[in-house]
Amino acid sequence: MAATQRRSPLLIAVSTALVLLWVVVAAFPFLWTLWGSFKVQADFFSLADWRNALRGTFTMAQTGSAFTGKGYEGAWVQEEFWRAVMNTMIVVVCVVVISLTFGTLGGYALARSGFRYTFWLLMIALVFRAMPHITLVSGYLMPFFQWNVWGHLPTAIIVLVAINQPFTLWMLHSFFLNIPKDLDESAMIDGCTRFQAFRHVIVPVMWPGVITTGLFSFLLAYNDFAVTAMLLSQQNQTMIPKIASFLGSTQVEGNVMFAVAAVVSATAPLFVLILFFQRQIVSGLTAGAVKG
Repeated sequence: MAATQRRSPLLIAVSTALVLLWVVVAAFPFLWTLWGSFKVQADFFSLADWRNALRGTFTMAQTGSAFTGKGYEGAWVQEEFWRAVMNTMIVVVCVVVISLTFGTLGGYALARSGFRYTFWLLMIALVFRAMPHITLVSGYLMPFFQWNVWGHLPTAIIVLVAINQPFTLWMLHSFFLNIPKDLDESAMIDGCTRFQAFRHVIVPVMWPGVITTGLFSFLLAYNDFAVTAMLLSQQNQTMIPKIASFLGSTQVEGNVMFAVAAVVSATAPLFVLILFFQRQIVSGLTAGAVKG
């Protein structure tokens, strides 16, 4: 028994090395971009010698220091990237709140419903979720133009909720199926209404599932490009289309270092979010995978 519990030192060393290698490979793109965001373009995209990005040769020559914050200053102050951040937060908060509200209520109703149409409703939602986003966007463009609401934040929120709602419905429905119906019945026997039982008994039990679903909804709205790029005007751009605009086009010269600094600014909060909610995410995914 003791022999089976002991681990081989070689196995521990190999496992540790593989984990460290995976961490380095996974984190390298972001760390390299973070480092490069404090350089000038001639260093970060040096074709003559890639080590210029490490030494900061041209950065030193142009600014007098090996590091510079001109990329962040240009993105946040000159190009007003902070407006895109504010727009993104508005869109993300609205999409998550609306999606979770309807997804939680709908998922609970379908999980507790004994009717046969429940399966077909979920199948329709799955088909709707599998459709390309561009198909849904094109369907909304005409009424948005006719109602003269194109370019405003509510248009992007409406479409992103429509895209995200089938996913939240499916995911929350699976979580509710893992909660015994006895909890509902016991709460109603004690005098609660159906909604009171749902609010005070069921939701606290499946809170990790709500957080997990909310995080995926957040990532969908936060990282979206196709919907926001087509439906929002230049004044109401969110972060991802704004970053793309820094790259310029064949007619307009862009500033790549503004884009690099903006990418770091947009990516850093995601790391903090994942670290903060990692326990809830793991417990939520585990709860959704185990039949209770």
